[in-house]
Amino acid sequence: MRVVSIDFETANEKRFSPCAVGIVVLEDGKIIDEFYHLINPLMHFNSMNIHVHGINEADVVGEPTFPEIWPSIKSYLRSGLVIAHNASFDMSVIRQTLDYFGLPYPEMNYLCTVGLSKQFWPDLTNYKLHTLANFLQMTFNHHHALEDARVAAALFHHAFRESEAKSLEPFLDRCNLQTGRIYERGYVTPKKKKKNQPKRIYI
Repeated sequence: MRVVSIDFETANEKRFSPCAVGIVVLEDGKIIDEFYHLINPLMHFNSMNIHVHGINEADVVGEPTFPEIWPSIKSYLRSGLVIAHNASFDMSVIRQTLDYFGLPYPEMNYLCTVGLSKQFWPDLTNYKLHTLANFLQMTFNHHHALEDARVAAALFHHAFRESEAKSLEPFLDRCNLQTGRIYERGYVTPKKKKKNQPKRIYI
């Protein structure tokens, strides 16, 4: 089973301003590939965003724009289930940036590790990434896209191992989660439940 963890940092409050991307590919519980790159968003950087991730205009001079780097990102996203911590943010970065540049959507399924963590470790004080990293006894540089993606991958791996499931579908059933799906020009909600089927959480 292959899982692709992704994280974006943005230059400002606009979701179509990614300035860094980190990707981790997890296969059978082991990291087999990683990808990190700065992105030139072709727009201004907000001081608050700079304070969070430390990336500024000077850092992205000469770096590829999103349309230039998108083929590389897309090739990863098509290779397995995509996960992200607070996936609504990262998926909206993908959707809005593709819309901004007039690029077609990829076909992909995704899962949020926030919802996953709440299902498996319900007694934690919160589900921020640094809290979960401490829970897993991981040290990392928060708001560095690649390191954040590594922690999300570790969360998925630990949850999957705890579930003792042998494949993805039994795992999703056991933790009562539903994947989201992006396709072509939009994204779809989960399939309609069958009668008397337990409710599944859409994240």
